[in-house]
Amino acid sequence: MILHAALFTWRSEVTPEEVEALTEALEDMAAGLPVLRGYRCGVNLRLRPSPADYAVVALVDDEQALAAYLDSPAHAAVYDAHLSRMIEDRQAAQLEVPDGIAL
Repeated sequence: MILHAALFTWRSEVTPEEVEALTEALEDMAAGLPVLRGYRCGVNLRLRPSPADYAVVALVDDEQALAAYLDSPAHAAVYDAHLSRMIEDRQAAQLEVPDGIAL
């Protein structure tokens, strides 16, 4: 399985209301994508130093499922409606994880 993690730093003008709307949109999107085995998103708790304001993690079976998620019309719609105007910086990584891991 593959764990995809994305970290976002917001532009200075992003409001808490915009972040809340994004979270709702991402959760709705994830609920409609059967290729996702697990999905979490939310505001960085800042328990350790980090420039990231927000994180998304998605668990999928393989590279094809990752592409199906990231290239889906639902993902593009959330990006266009929310993320495109909010992102100052983005980083992402993919990790191989053993079967049986849950989010």
